[in-house]
Amino acid sequence: MIILKIGGSILTNKDSAESEVDSASLKRIASEIKASLDISQKQLIIVHGAGSFGHPPAKEYKIGEPFDESEYPQKRIGFCKTQNAVKKLNMLICEAFIEEELPVVAVPASSFMSATDKRITEGNLDYFKKYLQKGFIPVIYGDVVLDSNLEICVISGDQLIQYLAKNLNPEMVVLGTDVDGVYNKNPKTHDDAIFFDRFSSLEDLDTLEGTTNVDVTGGMVGKIKELLYLADLGIESKIINAEVEDNIFKVLENEEVKGTVISRGN
Repeated sequence: MIILKIGGSILTNKDSAESEVDSASLKRIASEIKASLDISQKQLIIVHGAGSFGHPPAKEYKIGEPFDESEYPQKRIGFCKTQNAVKKLNMLICEAFIEEELPVVAVPASSFMSATDKRITEGNLDYFKKYLQKGFIPVIYGDVVLDSNLEICVISGDQLIQYLAKNLNPEMVVLGTDVDGVYNKNPKTHDDAIFFDRFSSLEDLDTLEGTTNVDVTGGMVGKIKELLYLADLGIESKIINAEVEDNIFKVLENEEVKGTVISRGN
């Protein structure tokens, strides 16, 4: 089983004020996945980010922050707007995949998961297993869910990866982002950014600067923290650049791809 996360920055213009899908990138990624599956059968779960669809309403309504009871009506509207926005993105993604004859089925986190203090605490994965057994590709995405302490919160695609991998024990976990892997600073704005081919401990995070885009789910540092938890369980993962043509195909076929491996230290 492979868990493949495709970042919202790849599928959408994440910093855009309007919700925009990168149709060309989406079609290319879908065709690379199809090409790999045509070569060899494999169980695949796809996780995708919310990008320019989900982050703006979640930020506007401060989903996941404490609030007074009097604010609940507006928070509910914010929850619904965010859920509807990410659902729209998921529909567009699934449409593109189905056009490539990929048997994808949407499984929204908000339909079966809940959290406590922004961490997933409930989520029965029996349907995931059934879909996989019947040859489907479950697609799940960053979403809003009910929270036992905060009432509502955002669950990132990166946290979903951790939860799925912890409970389903995949052979491979891959994160497709818009950079080659982990750098000590944003390589798009700093020519002197240093690339890390491997991360193995929380101490390594001290060398990283924070991300600069509007992201309510933690940016690169948040991704690494989730993956280091998996590393402690013996599950290795890799962060690669999904904007580079054929990278998704190559990583699914176990071919060499530049990226940052997250694993426990030797």
